Amino acid sequence: MNNPTTSTPSKPRFNLRQLTLTGLMAAVLCILAPISFHIPISPVSISLGFLAIYFVTSVLGMKLGTLSVAIYILLGLAGLPVFSGFLGGPGPLFGPTGGYILGYLFMAPICGFFVDRWGDRLLLRLLGMALGSLVCYLFGTVWLAYQQSCTFTRALALGVLPFIPVDLIKLVIASLIGGQLRSRLLKAGLLS
Repeated sequence: MNNPTTSTPSKPRFNLRQLTLTGLMAAVLCILAPISFHIPISPVSISLGFLAIYFVTSVLGMKLGTLSVAIYILLGLAGLPVFSGFLGGPGPLFGPTGGYILGYLFMAPICGFFVDRWGDRLLLRLLGMALGSLVCYLFGTVWLAYQQSCTFTRALALGVLPFIPVDLIKLVIASLIGGQLRSRLLKAGLLS
């Protein structure tokens, strides 16, 4: 008969190596994402945020990648200058890029799911990252339309269409480099 007062110790959700990698990838986000370049045709800058998310999810997959993105956003909300243009605090959430920042939380699990499920198949990984990008674009466009008091179509023209070619390049580069790193981490037993 089982004694209800004794319980078996539960296995931790993440081990120390996974938490270390998650923190390291959150740091990568914090370093890359604030780097941005203003373009005169849009209130949204070209930033390395998407590149960083593609890379982090290519390396860590869904759970750890999403956790890294959540840590990055929390650090930004706490005031660290990690958002586009080296901004921090809650203010950027109310600016033109606020929807994209929120969209990162939905982009990461989609990208990471495809990495976890089809990590060895480049085209499916790229498809997952493209789908994650579309979801982030949707959040960003809806918020930009509201924030700029313009139509969805106008916000799409301002905040998405000029960025698609550059984002496709970021997607391919990050997926290739991140996929190689993920493969090495898996072989070394640092990821499961």
